[in-house]
Amino acid sequence: MTTFSMKIDKNNRVVLPLELREKLGVSVGAKLYAVEDEETGEINLKTWPQLLESVQRAFAPYFKDYKGSLVDELIADRREEARREMEEL
Repeated sequence: MTTFSMKIDKNNRVVLPLELREKLGVSVGAKLYAVEDEETGEINLKTWPQLLESVQRAFAPYFKDYKGSLVDELIADRREEARREMEEL
């Protein structure tokens, strides 16, 4: 594990060390997400691709045997809901 030391400046900003920015592959203007691990209370900085991957990994066990298309299911559900709403008019 690598540890990076940072300080909060007078404007409450944290400057990431160059080595950490290079490791994350981020530059000026990049968005980072602070993610709290609820079990340990640790805060982790993630780029969008890293955050997306961790969310997908968290939900993967629930869909490992699923063979359909979630998008197609969602569209079908919305169409059915719209049909029911039209019938109520």
